[in-house]
Amino acid sequence: MTLNKVHHIAIICSNYKKSKKFYVEDLGLEPLHETYREERDSYKLDLALNGNYIIELFSFPKPPPRSTMPEATGLRHLAFEVDELASQLLELSEKGIKAEPIRVDEYTQKKFTFIFDPDNLPIELYQK
Repeated sequence: MTLNKVHHIAIICSNYKKSKKFYVEDLGLEPLHETYREERDSYKLDLALNGNYIIELFSFPKPPPRSTMPEATGLRHLAFEVDELASQLLELSEKGIKAEPIRVDEYTQKKFTFIFDPDNLPIELYQK
């Protein structure tokens, strides 16, 4: 088997409007295509980063919450590389998004931290 790349990551949110704002306005991902599926009462929003399709954001009526944090079965976190961490955190802070304290990866010596989406999904920001 030969894998070429990660095609996309699917995220189910509990509040579509809040999550759409977070991923599009706060993080700056680009909406590619939005679909409402009436039979499921569900939205699906395809999002891109720098023109590359990466996330499918889904809404479903009353999805169950994540049972534990952070070591629950399933997606542990989503990570994005940034050029300079401190300036990105300042920009997010101005939007009301709080970050954990900056840490340093003991293996790479790179700075990183976590923010959380509206459903408390951990989003790692990792300095280039």
